[in-house]
Amino acid sequence: MRLSYLADKARSRTIGGTGLGLAIVRRILDRHLGTMTIESTVNKGSTFTIYLPIR
Repeated sequence: MRLSYLADKARSRTIGGTGLGLAIVRRILDRHLGTMTIESTVNKGSTFTIYLPIR
């Protein structure tokens, strides 16, 4: 399976990011049977934790 992502150059210049990061991570985790948790605090930020199984 081949994955392709294309970012809108005008949008990434305007807001400083493409918004593709989590979508790509999710596809990788799906392929490897992994999971992710997200903890977020207003005005402080977010913590993303990724879990991958040991084979």
